[in-house]
Amino acid sequence: MRVTSRPLRTDVTPSHAFSVLAHHAAARGLPPPAMLSGDWFSARAVIAPSLDVSPASLPAFPASGAASEVIGGGWFGYLAYDSADPSGRTGSLPASAWGWADHVLRWSASGTCYLESLDGGGPSVSTMESLLAAPAPALSWTAGPLRRPLPSEHRDAVKACVHAIEAGELFQANICSRFTGPFSGDPAALFAAGVSSLSPRRAAFLSGPWGSVVSFSPELFLARHGRAVRSTPIKGTLPRRGPSDDGNARLLRQSTKDVAENVMITDLVRNDLGRVCEVGTVTVPSLLQVRPAPGVWHLDSTVTGVLRPSVSDACLLEATFPPGSVTGAPKIRALDLIASLEPCGRGVYTGAIGLVSPVAGLELNVAIRTFEIAAGRISLGVGGGITADSDPEAEWQECLHKAAPLEALLAGS
Repeated sequence: MRVTSRPLRTDVTPSHAFSVLAHHAAARGLPPPAMLSGDWFSARAVIAPSLDVSPASLPAFPASGAASEVIGGGWFGYLAYDSADPSGRTGSLPASAWGWADHVLRWSASGTCYLESLDGGGPSVSTMESLLAAPAPALSWTAGPLRRPLPSEHRDAVKACVHAIEAGELFQANICSRFTGPFSGDPAALFAAGVSSLSPRRAAFLSGPWGSVVSFSPELFLARHGRAVRSTPIKGTLPRRGPSDDGNARLLRQSTKDVAENVMITDLVRNDLGRVCEVGTVTVPSLLQVRPAPGVWHLDSTVTGVLRPSVSDACLLEATFPPGSVTGAPKIRALDLIASLEPCGRGVYTGAIGLVSPVAGLELNVAIRTFEIAAGRISLGVGGGITADSDPEAEWQECLHKAAPLEALLAGS
């Protein structure tokens, strides 16, 4: 496969470029762009300028691609949590949707924009430079306040989960609620605004006739470059009151409950990767790091390994999906308990979104802090890990802390 990567003479930001490309596609009746923003493949952003994303399973690829800066193109898409829900429930969006891009724009860590292509696909450098020089259009959206479930519903589910843990059925489970409301306007505008104001580490945008996924995730589910694989599960949360607030950061690292949450899930991820990695290669190079995210502090840990030569991306996903941080331990029992305690399917929420490149490998986020938009409605899933020490009211407040920055964004504030 022939790969090209050519720098562009432009200083536009990824967010500006995304808005210009979204307007350009809409004006010409083309599919909208797809975008990954934050920290993807060691890049600040990756954009497919126009992408036909359709309901489909992820195409089968061998685990190839090296730790290369060049991306070239590939399959952008998502896997919904619904595809693993043992109850068979579904949300308003397809269980899986993917689209092939033969060219992308990539912003390097230093801020240089490259036009990259596979097998000669895409426009010329001069054409893309001219397009990106256009002024950013005034895109907008309107959304009503999100309707929350009754707090007692979430508290009751937490209590039932704690009882199951006390009975020895499992060690931890992630219990979630769903906020919903009306939406009109351009989902791309919502994404561009959120990227600019929230600066999420693992943001992603996908859209098609089926609806839109607008993700401001802080969490890496899987990164595979060549045969090297890593996962960085998040578990443990306290509110963050501003950029200079580090009091709760210290409290989070000292929290017995939050540390226990993280260690249990890190061990689960070690076990998941151990099913497909070379013996002795699965390690934890980073444990219990406190990191900021919009509105909250999180604890995360990183697990790495080297895949066995025969392992494909499909095998890797079969061993690890859905992400351990949004299910529980043991995972199979947690999936069943979640299905019995949560009143509706999760949809895309707590699934995975990202890109599979034949050149650079695979990277997927965990689809948290993620809006799902379809048929004039928008939904937002929120939740947290439940252990034997969980307090139902504190768990509900954690949901509100996680949702608050996104609700403010939706309201345009």
